[in-house]
Amino acid sequence: MAIVKETALVYCENQFGLVDGKTAAGLVRHSEIYNIVGVIDSSLAGKDAGEELGDKKSDIPIFANLHEALSQLSAVPNCYIYGKAPLEASISIDERSLILEAMAKGMDIINGLHQFFSEDPEFVHMAVQCGIQIKDIRKPPQLEDLHIFSGQISRVNVPVIAFLGTDCACGKRTTAVELNKALNSLGIKSIMIATGQTSLMQGARYGVSMDALVSQFAIGEIENAVIQAFDNEHPDIILVEGQSAVSHPAFMSSVAILKGCMPDGVILQHPPAREFRCDFPNLAMPTVESEIQLIEAISQSQVIAIALSHENLTPAEIPQIIKDYENRLRLPTTDVLNYGCQKLVQTLCHYFPKLNQKIKREGLDTIPLLAMR
Repeated sequence: MAIVKETALVYCENQFGLVDGKTAAGLVRHSEIYNIVGVIDSSLAGKDAGEELGDKKSDIPIFANLHEALSQLSAVPNCYIYGKAPLEASISIDERSLILEAMAKGMDIINGLHQFFSEDPEFVHMAVQCGIQIKDIRKPPQLEDLHIFSGQISRVNVPVIAFLGTDCACGKRTTAVELNKALNSLGIKSIMIATGQTSLMQGARYGVSMDALVSQFAIGEIENAVIQAFDNEHPDIILVEGQSAVSHPAFMSSVAILKGCMPDGVILQHPPAREFRCDFPNLAMPTVESEIQLIEAISQSQVIAIALSHENLTPAEIPQIIKDYENRLRLPTTDVLNYGCQKLVQTLCHYFPKLNQKIKREGLDTIPLLAMR
């Protein structure tokens, strides 16, 4: 039975298309739960959200403010999504007023911040008055429902692939989502494990927002999500979204993901034109080589492919960069938003030949791969 999507307006003032607007960008590109009818960002008002991301036209308009959006849309959307992902934990006074206004219009509030709106007395009171719901996506399970690592991950006998990166907001989730869609379209049953608020908003059925967990349970929650997906869905392959980077000094999520899912392979995401870690201008980006060495030193996993983010690159630069990476690292390298997922699918089929038995060959172009390491 087809899922009836709720209509949603995404708030992303002054951040759409930028690093802190990654939640809004992800929802514009893909959502199994929401039908995105507009984005709020006054700096880009009048533009098409898809085109602003460098993609094809999406017919999702960008509005200057909530009033303009509601005056131009044919109906009040079901939901108002806070679509920014800043380091700051709390919203501004102006943003608070907009959320209250959206409530007054009858819109449910979808929140991906660490600041839980469902525990804010003013928001709770307003929600009751307006008969709307508040959903805090990052809110972790109750303590009694959390899991510690059990070792049961060892009985998962299908490939588990982790999507790690060299930084935050560099395309790990996007590559995982695109590859998940591609595999399923080819007849390979693929299930994606969410580890952040955006992928949960996009409709991932398994997973949890890693950075909201008590550290003791982070590894166990990833393991449990993989086991649940394996037991319930009987997939051919499981893809696990990464967070941050193993080498990043500010965050621990990737280490917990690497330990919890014990992946059979890693696809490493990297933005070649990025000089410093996002939000940390004093921290230089690591090299792909150093990140691979670190991942393979602290786990039994092997990096099997590189996926690139084309931020701040021209279309003419990307092919040569891909060629350079493949020549230097001897790893298949691609940019899924520009070139699709064929090369990654071919890589998976090379490492895990059983996937070849499931694949619909007519849907996959033949792409010769470089010799594996």
